[in-house]
Amino acid sequence: MKSAAKKILSQLKEMYNPKGVQAMARFALPTQNVFGISMPVLRKTAKAIGKNHELALELWKLKNYEARIVAALISEPSKVTEQQMESWVRDFDNWAICDCCCGDLFDKTPFAFEKAIQWSYAEEEFIKRAGFAMMAVLAMHDKKASDKKFIPFFKRIEEEAHDERNFVRKAVNWALRQIGKRNTTLHEKAIACAEKIKKQPYKSAKWIAADALRELHNEKIIERIKNKSKEKMTSHATN
Repeated sequence: MKSAAKKILSQLKEMYNPKGVQAMARFALPTQNVFGISMPVLRKTAKAIGKNHELALELWKLKNYEARIVAALISEPSKVTEQQMESWVRDFDNWAICDCCCGDLFDKTPFAFEKAIQWSYAEEEFIKRAGFAMMAVLAMHDKKASDKKFIPFFKRIEEEAHDERNFVRKAVNWALRQIGKRNTTLHEKAIACAEKIKKQPYKSAKWIAADALRELHNEKIIERIKNKSKEKMTSHATN
């Protein structure tokens, strides 16, 4: 008799999409042990299954790309242990699994800020990416976190801007931009960080700085940041 995880894997296999597999190759995603199912369909599938932490752990063990995406989507943050995070992050072999786990699960755990710093020191490409992806998604999702929780991230962003590996440098850039768009205070600090990075003699650092400064100096972005800060001040004043 098939386990619940194996049944879901069979259901996913029935959705096999050869064009989807070809598209995954274009986006630097794995093409072995995959079914080519799009992210919107996987999110819909996960929603239909519902949150189920134990099932998520079983799905992850199947080592299939789509099964692991679903696992990240149905796992329950309140039940995620530090051991699970360390185990899963060592299995990361592509940017999509990494970003899904960080942005849909890990950032909602009490270990999130700690792991962002810790993983940023890793040598492995996708574990290091996970560190900076965590910084980015925390800036996007954790509305209640104080500015001081994000300040240490700038030091790590500056220190690792030299890393030429594509999936690392893009995550470093992502983190810098998202933290900088959080509010006016962090916006100023992000610009200062980018200016320091721009002076580094590395091609990767110069790209990270130029791309971040282009977005952070965008007038529409600046206006949006100012409006967010005003709304927050108004909210504090009325509460």
